Formats: sequence, structure tokens, C-alpha cells
Amino acid sequence: MKVKKIVGMTWMLAIMVFVTACGGNGSSESVSKDEKRVVKIGYLPITHAVPLYMQTEQGEEFENFELELVKFGSWPELMDALNTGRIDGASVLITLAMKAKAQGIGIEAVALGHRDGNVLVVGNDINEVSDLKGKNFAIPHKFSTHNLLLNEMLQQDGLKYEDVNVIELPPAEMPAALSEGRVSGYVVAEPFGAISVQVGNGKVLYQDQDIWQNSLDCVLVLRSDFINDEQVAAEEFVAQYVQGGELAELKDNHTHEVSSKFMKVEKDVMELSFQWISYDDLKIQEQPYKELVANIMEMNLFESPPSYEEFVNNTLIDKVK
Repeated sequence: MKVKKIVGMTWMLAIMVFVTACGGNGSSESVSKDEKRVVKIGYLPITHAVPLYMQTEQGEEFENFELELVKFGSWPELMDALNTGRIDGASVLITLAMKAKAQGIGIEAVALGHRDGNVLVVGNDINEVSDLKGKNFAIPHKFSTHNLLLNEMLQQDGLKYEDVNVIELPPAEMPAALSEGRVSGYVVAEPFGAISVQVGNGKVLYQDQDIWQNSLDCVLVLRSDFINDEQVAAEEFVAQYVQGGELAELKDNHTHEVSSKFMKVEKDVMELSFQWISYDDLKIQEQPYKELVANIMEMNLFESPPSYEEFVNNTLIDKVK
């Protein structure tokens, strides 16, 4: 009798748990249907991520997801979060993403972050590239397009990479380093070049398009599992991102107001930075990518960069009307 009673109570308890889980006072199933997928995208506070900033203004229009931008203080921190799946995607240096892809991380580049917008800034005592010989020149990361741009500039003016002392510095530290004479120049994401130029501590020696047409720098990457498992949300996200780029390209007061929520930059600095950068036509084209791969191989930054077909996924941006 005791056994039968216990068994009976066990079945009753199981039935109650099942009913509670599947129905009752507001079922979890109905809640999950109403909840939107939260898409977490990593970024650094730079002008190269402005399309993401502008995308947040369209939040009420998102049908299949909610957007959460996750701020990072450095590229290594961002890449660790991306590689381990703590975020669904990121606006990131393309070379860092390519290296991660080559190491087996499931990520895909789905759009550009911007076009142009990298300037090689030098101190006021530097008048030509040859003046940099033996001087300190700062880059944000060894695996960056900025490093490749520096190498290209030196080669075109008859210098070797080893002719300058290349040092890595956090982007935010570069204007101060130039002002204090710790470096004679730097190349980095905006708005840090514009800061030195605007206050008169430096000048533009070259813009990126002067030495390397259509160079690729920051891109929007998404994790492959997000694209594959959340196809509808991924398609809508990229479509809204492209619209964010169109809003960014207006470069009006609204663009500055929104961007100022994500990075603290004076308006005159922002306006100068916007003169150098473009946010339209964000599709990643094959030829510029192949040129990037060739430059990576020439500098031996890392072995076996992923091919265009392996790394770039244009299926989402191609669906944007």
C-alpha cells in the first residue's frame, strides 16, 4: 500500500509540474513567442562604428530582434568575446577577424564598417616621409590595416618598414603621445587623427586613399551560428545596419548627437573626421579583399588568410532593397 501511495503521489507531482510548465498562469511558451531575440554586437567607441550607433535609433522598427551594443576598451577584449560566443557579432578590424577565421572561429564578414577614413598624422616638424626615418610611429595593432598602410606609405617613398620604430599604442593615447613628442606620427581609426589636427598638434601627411585605393579596414562580422540559426533576425539586422549607414552618411547634427552617446568627441573634431570617411556602399567587394590578402602575405602578418569565399558572406546584404 505504501508503495502504491508513493507512486501515485509521484505521478500527481509530475502532472502538476508538466501543467505548470506548459500552461497555467501565462505559459513560458507564449512568453517566448512574444520575446525578441537580443542581438549583442561589440564595438569600440570610434567613428568607424557610426552605422551601428545610427542603427540604434531605429529600435522601434525592429520586428525580429532587439539590438544591444556592447562597448569594449580594446580589440583583444572584443575579439575574446566574439571568439567565445559572448556576443553575436562586432564592428572590428578586418585583419583581426580574418586571423580568427583562419584559426577556425565561426565568423563571417557581412558588411563594411565604413570606406576611407584613415589618415596618417604626423607632428608639425615632419614634412615628408623621409623625415620619419629613425622616429617612433604608432599603430593600434600589429594585425591591422593601419600597419599595412604604414608599410605601403614607407615603400612608396623609398623607405623600409624597419627604418621607423613602429610601436603599438591604444588609440586614445595617440594624440597625447604626438603632443608630448613620444611619437612623430600615427595612423589609427578616427576620430583620433582629427583630434591632433583640430588642436594644431599635427597634420595629415596622407589619407589612406592617397596611398591605397579602396583599402579595407573595419567590417561588420557575425557569428556563423547566429546567421544559420536566426536567419530572419540576421537578414533584418543587416538591412537595418545598411539603413544606419545611410543615416550616418548624412553627417548632420543628428548624426553627431547620436554618435556622441557612444563616444565623447567635440563637434568640430567630429565634423573634420566625417570629411575623411564614407558610410555608403558597404558591400565587401572581392578585388579590394584580394589586395588586402596580398599585403598581409607580403608582410607575413599571419599564414593562410581566409579566401574571399571562405570569409565574406554577401547573401544578407544582397537581400537589402
